[in-house]
Amino acid sequence: MKHSSSSPDGFALLGLLILLAVIEMATSATVALGVVVQRRSAEAALLDIGHEFEAALQSYASATPTGQSPYPASLQDLLKDPRVAGVRRHLRQIYVDPLTGRAEWGVILALPSTSSAALIGPGIAGVISLSVAHPIKQDSFDAEFAGFEHRSSYADWQFKADRAPIR
Repeated sequence: MKHSSSSPDGFALLGLLILLAVIEMATSATVALGVVVQRRSAEAALLDIGHEFEAALQSYASATPTGQSPYPASLQDLLKDPRVAGVRRHLRQIYVDPLTGRAEWGVILALPSTSSAALIGPGIAGVISLSVAHPIKQDSFDAEFAGFEHRSSYADWQFKADRAPIR
């Protein structure tokens, strides 16, 4: 039995290779898009969690007894305020940083100051993400986070009490 020189087997193999290349490119594009969508979602979650920390720090400062520091010594103090008898919570939990996947945050320390001859501080005035990745979101922030525009790292997004609305 003799094979014809115009056998379709070669064209079928070539067609299969082209089909596999197209499928691989589509899969790569889908994965890349998924990574961007996931990162944007993590950025939105970071802004929400940062707002929660700001509100908790503001609540802690607003509930400060006379002569006490308006800044918590640790983030745990936001979970149970040690300055008052009983349980006073300013934050429900120490949130997981959506960019690092850990419940660890960088802290912005308040500088000690004198007020009515009493030394107040130091303590935690704000928090930052420990991620040094470059943010995808660079503009069009809500007014509350307008200072985050054109930052080079998520660690530059500072969540401080002085920006949170007073309740």
